[in-house]
Amino acid sequence: MKHIILASTSPRRQELLENLGIIFVPVAPEYDENILNKTFSYELIENVATKKGESILSKLKTPAIVISADTVVINNDLILGKPKNFDDALNMLSLLNGKTHKVVTSVCVIDTDTNKKIIKSETSEVTFNNLTTEELKNYIYEYEPYDKAGSYGIQELPESFIKEIKGEYDNIVGLPTKLLINMIREITNQ
Repeated sequence: MKHIILASTSPRRQELLENLGIIFVPVAPEYDENILNKTFSYELIENVATKKGESILSKLKTPAIVISADTVVINNDLILGKPKNFDDALNMLSLLNGKTHKVVTSVCVIDTDTNKKIIKSETSEVTFNNLTTEELKNYIYEYEPYDKAGSYGIQELPESFIKEIKGEYDNIVGLPTKLLINMIREITNQ
Protein backbone atom coordinates (compact mmCIF):
# COMPACT_ATOMS: atom_id res chain seq x y z
CA MET A 1 0.00 0.00 0.00
CA LYS A 2 1.14 3.53 -0.72
CA HIS A 3 2.11 5.93 2.04
CA ILE A 4 -0.83 7.76 3.54
CA ILE A 5 -0.41 11.47 4.14
CA LEU A 6 -2.83 13.47 6.30
CA ALA A 7 -2.83 17.09 5.14
CA SER A 8 -3.65 18.33 8.64
CA THR A 9 -1.98 19.05 11.95
CA SER A 10 -5.26 18.66 13.86
CA PRO A 11 -4.70 16.36 16.86
CA ARG A 12 -8.35 15.30 16.64
CA ARG A 13 -8.07 14.16 13.01
CA GLN A 14 -4.81 12.39 13.76
CA GLU A 15 -6.39 10.54 16.69
CA LEU A 16 -9.37 9.47 14.56
CA LEU A 17 -7.02 8.04 11.90
CA GLU A 18 -4.91 6.29 14.55
CA ASN A 19 -8.08 4.73 15.99
CA LEU A 20 -8.73 3.20 12.55
CA GLY A 21 -5.28 1.59 12.66
CA ILE A 22 -4.10 3.66 9.69
CA ILE A 23 -0.39 4.46 9.58
CA PHE A 24 0.09 7.97 8.21
CA VAL A 25 2.35 11.01 8.18
CA PRO A 26 0.80 14.39 9.09
CA VAL A 27 1.84 17.34 6.90
CA ALA A 28 0.66 20.90 7.46
CA PRO A 29 -1.33 22.18 4.48
CA GLU A 30 -0.35 25.54 3.04
CA TYR A 31 -3.74 26.96 2.22
CA ASP A 32 -5.46 29.97 3.78
CA GLU A 33 -9.02 28.86 4.46
CA ASN A 34 -10.64 32.27 4.77
CA ILE A 35 -14.34 31.38 4.65
CA LEU A 36 -15.54 33.00 7.86
CA ASN A 37 -19.01 34.50 7.81
CA LYS A 38 -19.61 33.30 4.27
CA THR A 39 -22.85 31.67 3.23
CA PHE A 40 -22.48 27.91 3.35
CA SER A 41 -22.37 25.74 0.25
CA TYR A 42 -20.99 22.23 -0.14
CA GLU A 43 -18.98 23.46 -3.13
CA LEU A 44 -17.22 26.07 -0.97
CA ILE A 45 -16.19 23.60 1.77
CA GLU A 46 -15.25 20.85 -0.69
CA ASN A 47 -13.03 23.36 -2.51
CA VAL A 48 -11.23 24.21 0.76
CA ALA A 49 -10.68 20.51 1.55
CA THR A 50 -9.34 19.92 -1.97
CA LYS A 51 -7.02 22.94 -1.90
CA LYS A 52 -5.58 21.77 1.44
CA GLY A 53 -4.68 18.40 -0.07
CA GLU A 54 -3.31 19.89 -3.29
CA SER A 55 -1.16 22.37 -1.34
CA ILE A 56 1.18 19.60 -0.14
CA LEU A 57 1.52 17.59 -3.38
CA SER A 58 4.78 19.30 -4.42
CA LYS A 59 6.40 18.23 -1.10
CA LEU A 60 5.88 14.52 -1.74
CA LYS A 61 8.76 12.43 -3.05
CA THR A 62 6.99 9.07 -3.45
CA PRO A 63 3.48 8.04 -4.57
CA ALA A 64 0.96 8.49 -1.78
CA ILE A 65 -2.67 8.70 -0.82
CA VAL A 66 -3.34 12.22 0.49
CA ILE A 67 -6.26 12.83 2.85
CA SER A 68 -7.44 16.37 3.56
CA ALA A 69 -10.55 17.71 5.23
CA ASP A 70 -12.34 20.85 6.31
CA THR A 71 -14.99 21.00 9.03
CA VAL A 72 -17.42 23.87 9.48
CA VAL A 73 -20.22 24.68 11.89
CA ILE A 74 -23.24 26.21 10.18
CA ASN A 75 -25.86 28.34 11.87
CA ASN A 76 -28.68 29.59 9.62
CA ASP A 77 -26.56 28.95 6.49
CA LEU A 78 -23.73 31.10 7.90
CA ILE A 79 -20.33 29.49 8.49
CA LEU A 80 -19.00 29.89 12.02
CA GLY A 81 -15.22 29.63 12.03
CA LYS A 82 -12.72 29.61 14.85
CA PRO A 83 -13.26 32.35 17.44
CA LYS A 84 -10.78 35.23 17.62
CA ASN A 85 -11.14 35.76 21.37
CA PHE A 86 -13.31 35.11 24.43
CA ASP A 87 -16.12 37.47 23.38
CA ASP A 88 -16.22 35.97 19.89
CA ALA A 89 -16.42 32.43 21.38
CA LEU A 90 -19.23 33.49 23.73
CA ASN A 91 -21.11 35.12 20.85
CA MET A 92 -20.87 31.95 18.73
CA LEU A 93 -21.96 29.65 21.55
CA SER A 94 -24.84 32.00 22.32
CA LEU A 95 -25.98 31.72 18.67
CA LEU A 96 -26.00 27.91 18.98
CA ASN A 97 -27.59 27.86 22.45
CA GLY A 98 -30.95 26.05 22.56
CA LYS A 99 -30.92 25.42 18.81
CA THR A 100 -29.98 22.83 16.20
CA HIS A 101 -27.02 23.51 13.92
CA LYS A 102 -25.19 21.55 11.25
CA VAL A 103 -21.61 20.34 11.20
CA VAL A 104 -20.24 19.56 7.75
CA THR A 105 -16.90 17.94 7.00
CA SER A 106 -15.70 17.75 3.42
CA VAL A 107 -13.04 15.15 2.70
CA CYS A 108 -10.71 14.93 -0.28
CA VAL A 109 -8.66 11.80 -1.04
CA ILE A 110 -6.00 12.06 -3.75
CA ASP A 111 -3.95 9.24 -5.28
CA THR A 112 -0.77 11.00 -6.42
CA ASP A 113 0.14 8.07 -8.68
CA THR A 114 -3.00 8.21 -10.81
CA ASN A 115 -4.09 11.80 -10.04
CA LYS A 116 -7.47 10.35 -9.12
CA LYS A 117 -9.37 12.55 -6.69
CA ILE A 118 -12.52 11.83 -4.67
CA ILE A 119 -14.33 14.58 -2.77
CA LYS A 120 -17.32 13.91 -0.52
CA SER A 121 -19.07 15.56 2.41
CA GLU A 122 -20.81 14.36 5.55
CA THR A 123 -23.43 16.35 7.48
CA SER A 124 -24.41 15.88 11.12
CA GLU A 125 -26.79 17.86 13.31
CA VAL A 126 -26.18 18.94 16.89
CA THR A 127 -28.88 20.34 19.18
CA PHE A 128 -27.78 22.27 22.25
CA ASN A 129 -29.87 22.45 25.41
CA ASN A 130 -30.85 25.87 26.73
CA LEU A 131 -27.78 26.85 28.72
CA THR A 132 -27.07 29.79 30.97
CA THR A 133 -24.52 32.42 29.99
CA GLU A 134 -22.53 31.29 33.03
CA GLU A 135 -22.37 27.71 31.71
CA LEU A 136 -21.14 28.96 28.33
CA LYS A 137 -18.50 31.19 29.94
CA ASN A 138 -17.27 28.38 32.21
CA TYR A 139 -16.83 26.10 29.19
CA ILE A 140 -14.75 28.76 27.38
CA TYR A 141 -12.63 29.42 30.49
CA GLU A 142 -11.94 25.72 31.01
CA TYR A 143 -11.40 24.51 27.43
CA GLU A 144 -10.29 27.65 25.53
CA PRO A 145 -11.91 26.47 22.26
CA TYR A 146 -10.10 29.04 20.11
CA ASP A 147 -8.86 26.45 17.60
CA LYS A 148 -12.30 24.93 17.01
CA ALA A 149 -14.94 25.86 14.46
CA GLY A 150 -18.07 27.10 16.19
CA SER A 151 -16.14 27.56 19.45
CA TYR A 152 -16.57 24.02 20.75
CA GLY A 153 -15.18 20.51 20.56
CA ILE A 154 -17.92 17.90 20.80
CA GLN A 155 -15.60 15.46 22.58
CA GLU A 156 -15.01 17.87 25.49
CA LEU A 157 -18.49 19.34 25.91
CA PRO A 158 -20.22 18.56 29.20
CA GLU A 159 -23.08 16.09 28.66
CA SER A 160 -25.53 18.75 29.84
CA PHE A 161 -24.78 20.84 26.72
CA ILE A 162 -26.08 18.32 24.20
CA LYS A 163 -29.76 17.58 23.72
CA GLU A 164 -29.40 15.48 20.56
CA ILE A 165 -26.94 14.41 17.87
CA LYS A 166 -28.04 13.17 14.44
CA GLY A 167 -25.42 11.69 12.14
CA GLU A 168 -21.87 10.47 12.54
CA TYR A 169 -20.18 11.56 15.77
CA ASP A 170 -16.65 11.40 14.23
CA ASN A 171 -17.82 13.88 11.61
CA ILE A 172 -18.50 16.41 14.36
CA VAL A 173 -15.04 15.75 15.84
CA GLY A 174 -13.52 16.56 12.43
CA LEU A 175 -13.25 13.48 10.19
CA PRO A 176 -16.14 11.20 9.16
CA THR A 177 -14.31 7.89 9.47
CA LYS A 178 -16.97 5.66 7.87
CA LEU A 179 -17.05 7.88 4.80
CA LEU A 180 -13.25 8.07 4.71
CA ILE A 181 -12.79 4.28 4.78
CA ASN A 182 -15.13 3.93 1.80
CA MET A 183 -13.29 6.69 -0.07
CA ILE A 184 -9.90 5.02 0.51
CA ARG A 185 -11.33 1.69 -0.71
CA GLU A 186 -12.76 3.39 -3.77
CA ILE A 187 -9.56 5.21 -4.70
CA THR A 188 -7.36 2.12 -4.19
CA ASN A 189 -9.96 -0.19 -5.83
CA GLN A 190 -10.07 -2.47 -2.77
